[in-house]
Amino acid sequence: MFKSVIYKEWLKIRLIVLIALGLSLLALINIFLKVRHDILFVDAANYWYSFLFRGRAYFMVLKFLPFVIGLAIAIAQYFPETVNKRIKLTFHLPVSENGVLIRMHAFGALVLVVLLALVLGLFVAGSAIFFPSNIIDASLITMLPWFLGGLATYFLVALVLLEPVWLFRGLYSVIAAGFVTFFFTSASIGAFKPVLLPLALITLLLSCVVLFSGYRFRKGEM
Repeated sequence: MFKSVIYKEWLKIRLIVLIALGLSLLALINIFLKVRHDILFVDAANYWYSFLFRGRAYFMVLKFLPFVIGLAIAIAQYFPETVNKRIKLTFHLPVSENGVLIRMHAFGALVLVVLLALVLGLFVAGSAIFFPSNIIDASLITMLPWFLGGLATYFLVALVLLEPVWLFRGLYSVIAAGFVTFFFTSASIGAFKPVLLPLALITLLLSCVVLFSGYRFRKGEM
């Protein structure tokens, strides 16, 4: 039964995952081609100086990529379940209702985590060709809130889509939009380091909120 649920979820999101992977690779290729060009043009030492002391971030094209990927996977996974309340068929499987929802949600989150981790890994590998470790570390500290924001977006969009009452959907959407914006607040390079752990803990807690909407959906709240 678990394999059947996972297979069903994969069928819904596989195209989005492939598109997201393709866009991520294109973004990374664009970043490092531009870095190579600029270093050849202005010299590596000057380029590093611009990063360290002028805040010239070479990876800004990645800023909203996690948000878009998290949003797209959540919509692909949960919107079909809300059409004619199809998810109720899933809840009638011979396993616990919460168990089905948790498996669906955990699978989507795991796919998103793997995809975002792959992007970060490729980014680090490419950056290591051009930059010393201190620049790479500062870059990762700056980017991590964006990637946590992608996860938070996935969790909150799932909450909104499974909510059966349109009034509450609107309310949740406003709150979610305001909350997710915080992850993408502009700041100097490395400025978010003191709040990375709290942001990670908050994101982890958000992974559970979908159970609330799932409960309301199952009980037919209108």
